[in-house]
Amino acid sequence: MANTLSITVGQQSKTGHKSNNQDAYGVLIPSESLLITKGIAAVIAHVVNSNAVNSNETNIVDTQASKYSVRSFLNDYFSTPESWTVKTAAQKILLALNRWLYAQGCHIHEKMEESSHQNCHHCSLYGVNKELVTTLSILIIKSTTAHLFHVGDTRIYRLRDNTLECLTQDHLVQISKDQEYLSRAMGIELHVEIDYSNTKVAVGDYYIFTTAGVHRYLSDKDIVRIVVEYKNDLNKACQKIVSEAFAKESPDNLTCQIVRIDSLLSQDAFFKKLTELPFPPPLSKDMYLDGYHILQELYASNRTQLYLAFDQDIQEKVILKTPSINFEDDPTYIDNFLHEEWVGRRLIHRNVMKVYEQKRHRQCLYHVVEYIQGQTLRQWMRDNPKPLLSEVKILVEQIAAGLRAFHRMEMLHQDLKPENIMIERKGLIKIIDFGSTKIAGLEEITTPIERLNLLGTKNYTAPEYLRGFAGSDRSDLFSLGVITYEMLTGQIPYGEAKLDKLHHQLNYTSVCHYNQNLPMWVDCALKKAVHPSPSRRYDSLSDFLYDFSHPNSSLLSENQI
Repeated sequence: MANTLSITVGQQSKTGHKSNNQDAYGVLIPSESLLITKGIAAVIAHVVNSNAVNSNETNIVDTQASKYSVRSFLNDYFSTPESWTVKTAAQKILLALNRWLYAQGCHIHEKMEESSHQNCHHCSLYGVNKELVTTLSILIIKSTTAHLFHVGDTRIYRLRDNTLECLTQDHLVQISKDQEYLSRAMGIELHVEIDYSNTKVAVGDYYIFTTAGVHRYLSDKDIVRIVVEYKNDLNKACQKIVSEAFAKESPDNLTCQIVRIDSLLSQDAFFKKLTELPFPPPLSKDMYLDGYHILQELYASNRTQLYLAFDQDIQEKVILKTPSINFEDDPTYIDNFLHEEWVGRRLIHRNVMKVYEQKRHRQCLYHVVEYIQGQTLRQWMRDNPKPLLSEVKILVEQIAAGLRAFHRMEMLHQDLKPENIMIERKGLIKIIDFGSTKIAGLEEITTPIERLNLLGTKNYTAPEYLRGFAGSDRSDLFSLGVITYEMLTGQIPYGEAKLDKLHHQLNYTSVCHYNQNLPMWVDCALKKAVHPSPSRRYDSLSDFLYDFSHPNSSLLSENQI
């Protein structure tokens, strides 16, 4: 049995009684690394209106909206950040795809009307000017979960233990006994509502994709009978389903695609992956490791060691971070150590510490980060107990820019504090330490170890974490607000109070109490940024930065006594 996610696929598509085949389908199994972080994608689509197919008024080589949509989704999904959730990645692609189909359809329709000087039936039916319209049903299998995205009347069924269940809902409006139309499809409107659902996957599940030309003419019993009979040859199963639908006088194109789950990632494989590399030996000055010349040890604790080294390839000083031998048999520790490198290699931003990709062969477990010459924000605060507001703004804007890089990738830093912010000699801010970073995309991957939601540091941790709730972008904003407050006053907004108290038990102290030279509108912005309730904080970092630099009259009015 395989130790990773694996599937068997069957496919068949026929023109049927139509003049051309407007169906499209596809499955993409990526490389091993993406197989874990992105999963496997399978798609089916059917063109609703084909006026554009025979039109010469378009520069699209493949003029069928269904084929373009399937190909685009399969290509684009695996190009999205691995840190994104399946839902985020798929929805962003589908919304962009829908806008493209809508715009192209409008353009084609205008050209057709100009040449024919008449309105088309499609517009009178849907009330819109569209020529590139398609249904779309998508299955993404990631880890042990199936994610479904659907619009139109193509279908995805699941066959489990000889029980067939339709996992999608047809978006059809019945006008009369003999007339109906799609209420939703890709390309009809500028905005489209996509159905989303998810369900657990089991080995032996069959996911059966069909276009309307098949499932309107075959019963559920027929589909189950055929799949069970030809379970050892899914291509034959698809051929039989299509041929029986054709024999029952289906007038439409006929497409069937079957995906069977053969195996899922095993616990043994997961642990084997974690322990591929041994822990490094103790390093000392003038030793060499994989092309790195060790210059000196900078820091050592019972969990990690940091070494200043010289990279002979890029001719630069770098930092080697190595795991402590104390945790050699601790899979949770190893997973967390690898997690830090994974985060850093995917965050490319001038205000975030750089983690270098390992292009040379590694003999043991470690990762390499940039050497930042400067001081921590904590040290800067000690050296600058009474900074100018303008100086603080420059630093806060850079910290916020670094946090945005995390949030765009659906990551939360979760441990933002002055010790985890470096200031280079020229004043450039770098956010460091990704050990507590939460990655939405990786949270979807089932593992045999428990990934602990590491809490941040006292006084900087958002209250919702301490109360056992999940964090959000606003949780990182809370930490930034506390740091900003401390830079301006040397104090923290709630003193030594325990932040897990109820909202009304936490008393905010105005920054003006410690620094009377600060304008009231700065205090209003900070008070909102560090509000104990995340729903009462700013929606975005940009909103906070704007109010921190400009008087907000509505906030001033709210805070007047």
